Amino acid sequence: MSGTDGRSGAGSGGTDAGGSGRDGGDSARTARGSGDSARTARGGGDAAAAPPAVTTPRGRRPVVAALMLGMALAAIDGTIVSTAVPQIVGDLGGLTVFSWLFSGYLLAVTVTLPLYGKLSDTFGRKPVLVAGIILFLVGSVLCAAAWNMAALIAFRIVQGLGGGALQGTVQTIAADLYPLKERPRIQAKLSTVWATSAVAGPVVGGLLAGYADWRWIFLINLPVGAVALWLVVRHLHEPSRPRPATRPRVDWAGALAVFATGSLLLTALVQGGVAWPWLSAPSLGLLGASAVLAALTVVIERRAAEPIIPGWVWRRRTIASVNLALGAMGLLMVAPTVFLPTYAQSVLGLGPIAAGFVLSVMTLSWPVSAALSDRVYNRIGFRRTAMIGMSAALLILLAFPLLPYPGEPWHPALLMLLLGAALGLFQLPLIVGVQSTVGWAERGTTTASVLFCRQVGQSIGAALFGAVANGVLAARLLDAPVDGLPGDLDAVTRALEDPGAFSAAATDHVRRAVDAAVDYVYIGAAGAAALALLALITLAPRRFPIIMEPTEPTEAAGTAGAPGRQDAAS
Repeated sequence: MSGTDGRSGAGSGGTDAGGSGRDGGDSARTARGSGDSARTARGGGDAAAAPPAVTTPRGRRPVVAALMLGMALAAIDGTIVSTAVPQIVGDLGGLTVFSWLFSGYLLAVTVTLPLYGKLSDTFGRKPVLVAGIILFLVGSVLCAAAWNMAALIAFRIVQGLGGGALQGTVQTIAADLYPLKERPRIQAKLSTVWATSAVAGPVVGGLLAGYADWRWIFLINLPVGAVALWLVVRHLHEPSRPRPATRPRVDWAGALAVFATGSLLLTALVQGGVAWPWLSAPSLGLLGASAVLAALTVVIERRAAEPIIPGWVWRRRTIASVNLALGAMGLLMVAPTVFLPTYAQSVLGLGPIAAGFVLSVMTLSWPVSAALSDRVYNRIGFRRTAMIGMSAALLILLAFPLLPYPGEPWHPALLMLLLGAALGLFQLPLIVGVQSTVGWAERGTTTASVLFCRQVGQSIGAALFGAVANGVLAARLLDAPVDGLPGDLDAVTRALEDPGAFSAAATDHVRRAVDAAVDYVYIGAAGAAALALLALITLAPRRFPIIMEPTEPTEAAGTAGAPGRQDAAS
């Protein structure tokens, strides 16, 4: 696929310049219904165009193994660390700031995604992925050697800088390796990695923290990362590209502006209402400063020759709609991942392990649904498939407040099983679809923008729904049968762990208050689902403008196919 030369790939078999046909339907038809279906991938120049990194099924296997191991490093990180927090705090102290073990990592991952996406489009995927793995492993070694909580938080940020490269680049290489009809296969494998990590992380972390030492939860990354690094270096062979007419330039000013803006905004969202009140000087100052920096970032990016976040990311309807839809999905995901364990422990009276199982069933149905989604979007298209998935998610989220009080554990578990299936049907078609609307030279930036919006959505959701939950809880506790009850959800949850903390009447009242707070969170999550649907209905084209690469992997002999070859799924 050429960059700015206005061609859609010579010898494309007589199809429109936009590439292949319907977004998952008949490959013999051209993409219709979108003003950008005939647009070629722009922004990279001829030098940036390249065929997929590996063209033989046999050659892909070790690379896929490396991608899964790399994704496992990032996926298991949060769950394995969370189980060792008591041991870490007991050894290093820092109880008041330990939440930054997670916030700092999340912040570093989120704000670096756009930078790594642009770098992978400019210099190739392999150097970015190698650098990301090395940086993650260096951060892991430093975390294991931390001497106090401040040092551990700083080193977790170093880990996050590597994690940002892992998350974005792994997804981009996965799209490079497989033609459109085969991409659900690799995406389902990556989804399985996330599902397995969600279940295995707490178990492994608990065993290491309980029977060895908490520092091993970081050292265990070393052999996994070393194998992934070896496989990438040895087996990932990106094709040589023509030397560009001008030396590629990195928009370091834009990168710094994006990093600073994201850091201030996410700090305000993560710490607001926790470390300080929402209307306090720190919150207002951070939000105001992030708004000023956001305006400055727009100015810098408009003037940059190769901006970190190009304007076309938001000017193209397909990419903009997917960004907004997945941002809304990130927002709604806060309800099950953050508040469901609290509900399971405080309302249902389950222990931490059983509460984790109620949530983990969602990760079991998600990859299965994702793996089967191609059978749906091959028939009806990416947009309609995603709309069906999110419509089902909306109904499931609205059903949560209708659960009986206190109910049985299988009630929310069943809803989470259905929710995972619905979201698998929503997310994967959008990711596969949007990656297929751009050429090689823009795929890293496009993938990073999608992941960035999803991460920002999660941060906004945590702040927004945390305020909603605490507000509902405080209102419900005003008429409690006893005085002196804690006023926020975390404190209430800890108090309910002590059977003698309240009388029977007070305990029931508090449990009902928590139940009401979580119900309102799920109603808010349903609102986020409605926003995702609205973005798809109003912005997304009826058919995604698929672009075929000049060279696609072939199944039969393991050789590169003819330029412009169209697979049946495109």
